[in-house]
Amino acid sequence: GYGAPAKATVLLNYCGIGPDLLPYVVDTTPYKQGKYIPGVQIPIFHEDHIFADKPDYVLLFPWNLKKEIVGRIGERVRAWGGRFVVVIPSLEIF
Repeated sequence: GYGAPAKATVLLNYCGIGPDLLPYVVDTTPYKQGKYIPGVQIPIFHEDHIFADKPDYVLLFPWNLKKEIVGRIGERVRAWGGRFVVVIPSLEIF
């Protein structure tokens, strides 16, 4: 997962998604790194973790910032064959 805004906490808790389905999220905010998503206990790492791990899919939680995030990290993610996923307002894989 990418980003740990409050809307991610609500979505993950509502859907019952925990670390068994989503092992971690990354965030650029130092105050969130080293903490956990409340309720579901998914760890939050520094953004660099996603570049080291190279997941097949990157679930974007701040979907309202999709264009900015993909513009900033999209090239690196696509270099290893990664794709982005947004679930709100509708499912989109790109």
